[in-house]
Amino acid sequence: MCRIAAYTGPEIPLENIIVRPAHSLLAQSQHANEAKLTVNGDGFGISWYGADKAPGLYRDVLPAWADENLTNLCRMVHSRLFIAHIRASTVGETSRANCHPFKFGKWSFCHNGQIPHFKAIRRRMLAALPDQLFEAMQGTTDSEMIFFTLLANGLEADPAAAMRATLAQIGPAGDNGPIKITCVFSDGETLFAFRHATTGNAPSLYASGVLDNGGRSLASEPLCGTAARWSAIPTDTMCAMTVAGVKTLDGLVAA
Repeated sequence: MCRIAAYTGPEIPLENIIVRPAHSLLAQSQHANEAKLTVNGDGFGISWYGADKAPGLYRDVLPAWADENLTNLCRMVHSRLFIAHIRASTVGETSRANCHPFKFGKWSFCHNGQIPHFKAIRRRMLAALPDQLFEAMQGTTDSEMIFFTLLANGLEADPAAAMRATLAQIGPAGDNGPIKITCVFSDGETLFAFRHATTGNAPSLYASGVLDNGGRSLASEPLCGTAARWSAIPTDTMCAMTVAGVKTLDGLVAA
């Protein structure tokens, strides 16, 4: 499974979340503690927000630990809100287009999990997309399809309702295994988080308290390595994180 780290708060260098913590996202790329695979080496990516509404995006197919550009970028780029992702692929080949985060307009999105029956529903879900979103898709992953389906289902107006509609389109899991969705996404102002599994545990995601600089973070595994200092994002509930804290939106998203 993939690993995610995100931040919102006062502007900081990206390395303060991605590189420098004791159990940073970079450390998790080789030593994940709460995933099926300890190594996540099928690419990485970062989306970050600045003065423009549209996020910057950097993605590559190299393992995160093997790209010196990543540590230099994280040292030099400062941002008030960003999302980073390291990939362990389940659907879609290892290519830059399939690396997370994905972006469209002001939105950026990343995902950890899988839709095991994706091949059976892919054509139907593609056909349901408006032309503008269909033409914007670049990769072949279930993750990107989730993102663009959310956009088609009204993500801008109501993230919780968009997720309900998207889960309905994905449908039941069938015989190929459980659907697992843990995702983090943003419009440049708020970090949204959601966890879901049809059976078993959804992939992990935690929210920090107030960090030393006054910001907050979401991460697949606590960046300090101590879970007691972090709170698990509840399953089947859309959560929104700002500097002020974490709140749920519109109650339960899925039963």
